[in-house]
Amino acid sequence: MKNIGKMMKQAQQMQSQMAEIQKELEETIFEATAGGVVTVKVTGAMDPVEIKISPEALEDADAEMLEDMILAALRSAQDAAKRASQGKMGPLMGGMPGF
Repeated sequence: MKNIGKMMKQAQQMQSQMAEIQKELEETIFEATAGGVVTVKVTGAMDPVEIKISPEALEDADAEMLEDMILAALRSAQDAAKRASQGKMGPLMGGMPGF
């Protein structure tokens, strides 16, 4: 019975650590640029918070290319957020089966 109590306490500590890391990640902003003319910022929760398009991109007026650059920058920023999350959560989850 003593081992179960110890395991429960460890699980609670891990849950608390995970909540802290998740909050920290949600407050972190990740930025990516595509084509040198589109910049996207997302939170660690991968929510877009800002998209900037330089005036030079609008001069060329190639909507399809601009759309592609926006998507590329968004995906890159989201990938950075995912990598940061995995890097911070990985050590906590490493000892757990299924993770």
